[in-house]
Amino acid sequence: RVNPQLSTLQDITLKHLYRAENGANGGGKNMHGKNGKDIIIKIPPGTIIKNAETEQVLKDLTGENESYVVVKGGNGGFGNARFKTQQNTAPKIANDGQLGEYLKIELELKVLADVGLVGFPNAGKSTFISKVSNAKPKIADYPFTTLVPNLGIVKYGNYRSFVMADIPGLIEGASDGKGLGSQFLRHIERTKVLVYLVECIDEEIYENFVTLKNELKRHNPELIKRPSLLLLTKTDLIPTELLELEKIAKEIPIVQISSVSGQNLNDAIQAIAELIQSQTHDPEIPAD
Repeated sequence: RVNPQLSTLQDITLKHLYRAENGANGGGKNMHGKNGKDIIIKIPPGTIIKNAETEQVLKDLTGENESYVVVKGGNGGFGNARFKTQQNTAPKIANDGQLGEYLKIELELKVLADVGLVGFPNAGKSTFISKVSNAKPKIADYPFTTLVPNLGIVKYGNYRSFVMADIPGLIEGASDGKGLGSQFLRHIERTKVLVYLVECIDEEIYENFVTLKNELKRHNPELIKRPSLLLLTKTDLIPTELLELEKIAKEIPIVQISSVSGQNLNDAIQAIAELIQSQTHDPEIPAD
């Protein structure tokens, strides 16, 4: 069952076998046996349930409190009282019933967010989302600090808000699985808007942007068709007049920011909000 308070599958991975409670035996005087209790596994919105053997998608759970019955319990059968007749008032036969079902499943999470942050490790994604939303990600000066997506609610204007996802950092070759890239990339498949973050202190700004874009394209070409924005991060560390942005500005809108000093963060949020509002329908979700 979907629990909107959850954002990862971490708690579920601690246990690999879920077995519901057995029912109890019936008794004399037409006493029915007690039913076993259901097991309800709580999952975050955006969880896909698959048959582990066939890879068939059984259910895609996105709505709050939405649920799906993976397997059903057994049938306790009928006692001898069920077979009682006028001719045979004390039958010595009974029905054995049926065993409960068993199924091996896989759970895959694709986070539900309006905006996905895409960038290399240490590009400033976690710092940015911590400054503009209620998210509190782990932040440190070393690669792959973020190992799971962080979701944050960004509030702007008069009682408006959107959900932003900080996707773990990508590296070149992510679409081929390098650096757990294929696991990270799936989380942006449901986002309406993509925001690329590139450090301005790197001399290869354009090349880094193209690399990120190519990794998304290789994962699924539909992704690069989404409305997008480029945030140049850490602009407090270099004079902006030294940046050569003409080439990249022809491809994508740019906002230069510093999450540390707060420079242009409001401009970035406004630009992102306008991109979200320009979306008249949900994005096409790539097929598995």
